[in-house]
Order: sequence, then structure tokens, then C-alpha cells
Amino acid sequence: MNYRYLGQTKLHVSELCLGTMQFGWSVSKTDSFDIISESIEHGINFIDTANIYSQWAEDNPGGTAETIIGRWLRKTSVPRDKLIIATKVRGQMGKDPNNQGLSKSHIVQAVEDSLRRLQIDTIDLYQTHWPDEDISIDETLAAMDTLVKQGKVRYIGCSNYTARSLIEALWSSEKNNTVQFHSLQPHYSLVNRTEYESDLSSVCKQYKLGVIPYSPLGGGFLTGKYHANKPLPKSVRANKAQHYMSEKNFQLIRTLESVAQLRNKSISQIALSWLLSQHEVTAPIIGPRTITQLHDNLGSVEFQLTKPELEKIDKAST
Repeated sequence: MNYRYLGQTKLHVSELCLGTMQFGWSVSKTDSFDIISESIEHGINFIDTANIYSQWAEDNPGGTAETIIGRWLRKTSVPRDKLIIATKVRGQMGKDPNNQGLSKSHIVQAVEDSLRRLQIDTIDLYQTHWPDEDISIDETLAAMDTLVKQGKVRYIGCSNYTARSLIEALWSSEKNNTVQFHSLQPHYSLVNRTEYESDLSSVCKQYKLGVIPYSPLGGGFLTGKYHANKPLPKSVRANKAQHYMSEKNFQLIRTLESVAQLRNKSISQIALSWLLSQHEVTAPIIGPRTITQLHDNLGSVEFQLTKPELEKIDKAST
């Protein structure tokens, strides 16, 4: 495993980040423990979660993924300072209509709840999950600044921001001398390039933000498991991947497959390696549901794509 600094922070993170949205949803507590342990064993030190994971699952109030991570941390012998724990705040927690958003009052309560569930004293990277148009960014960043000064949070980042919202936040930090976002978590993959590359990429480059893309395999589409002339399996993931199923994207899969065969790699490993070759990208967030999927993901850091291979993939995906 290789490691990179996350933006201008002192967080030295693995090139792959373990995402946990599936914990307590499509992955049981026991299997979640095994995936975390196996990830750490293979050098991953970066774990990303959110307070709302996975409240969309039946009988799941949210906070489940954080709770699973906290229980794993309690039973492991891995030193806490060897791990980088990231979580997020913004979404609705529980039935109280005020228990959501990026107001000072909600952030102050939410961070305590996340720390309790994670069973840690400090969150390494605390991220706003998406913007809150009802709250001034100045208020949000002032609250985050207080958390950093209190030692409850080390660094802050954001997710699902437009270039305009991100610049507004960075300017607010400069104007008010408060902590600034050091990372962005965008929706970015070979089948979803425009959203990040059109404007966000240049902002991240200018401000030297770390970039940790989520859904780097396009909801499973970039594994090559879907085929143009075969019916979709009945699953939530298949339904979400359906909008990627165009002739252009199936041609992209064929291109990735040709590169994969020559390199003795899987299609998903090529797709992840492509992301790792992008200059601003620090660590794609993988979401394995099995140990087998995890091992496949880990194979993406063992090699680098050549310039001709990158050009071939770029041509097929733009």
C-alpha cells in the first residue's frame, strides 16, 4: 500500500479509503468487522463513514456504520493513532426536524453523537455531507473552527459541493480566519467525469485540496458485471447503475477489458487505477461487501497505467 498526504493536512492516508455505507445494510456486523480487519491488514489506514449510514435500511435509525466502527475499534489491538477516521454531518438524524443541517447547534450535538458512537476522542476528518442553503457558511465554519480548537476534530472537509459553494466556503475561511476545508469528496468515476472535472478540479488544484471520490466504480457498473444484452439482476445496486447503461459506456467497458486482459487485472482494478492516476485524487473510497471484493480493489494499487493506456481510456470515456 502506498500513502499520500490529504491535501495540505498532516494526515498520511492510504491510496484507498474504506467506505462503510454498506455496513449494517448489505453487510452484517460480523462481516463488517472482517472487512475492516482485512483492510487494515493490507495497509488501508483511512476509514470513511457518515452519521446517517445506513438509515435507509429497514429498522435502521442511522448511526449504525459509526457504531460498528466504534465497536471494532474497541476490540482491536490496532493503535488509534495509526488510523484516520472520517465522518460526516448534515443529514436528518431521528424524527426531530431540528436534528439535521449545518447550523452551529446541530453540528455541536452531532459531533458529540458521532464521537460517542465511534468511541473515539477526536475525529480526524469531519466533513459536511452536502451544503445547507438555509444556514450561512460563516456559521457552519465558525462551528467547525470551535470543534478544532476544542480538539474534537483535527481537520474538516466537504462532500457534494459545487465549485461555487466550495469557493464561497474557502473565501469565508479566509475572510473570517476560521478553519478551511482541506478535502472534497466528489461523485467521480470514469462514467461520471463532468461533475468533477468541469469546475471542481481546478478549484481543488488551486487550493491544494485532497480529493477522495465516492462511487469510484459507478455503482458497480465499472466492474464489468452488467452486459448490454442481458437482463438486470433484481437489486438496488443494479437499479442505480442502470442510468450508466448506454452504448458509449458499454464500449468503455470493452476498452477497460482490453487493457485489463493485457495487464492481467480486473476491469475494476483498471478503473480504480485510472482514478489514482488523476493528479488531485488522493484516495478513491471503495465499498467492498465481501473480502473477495476487497482483495480485488486492493489490486488497483500494485501498478500504474502507462501513458498510452491512459490516453486510450480517456478517449473512450469522454
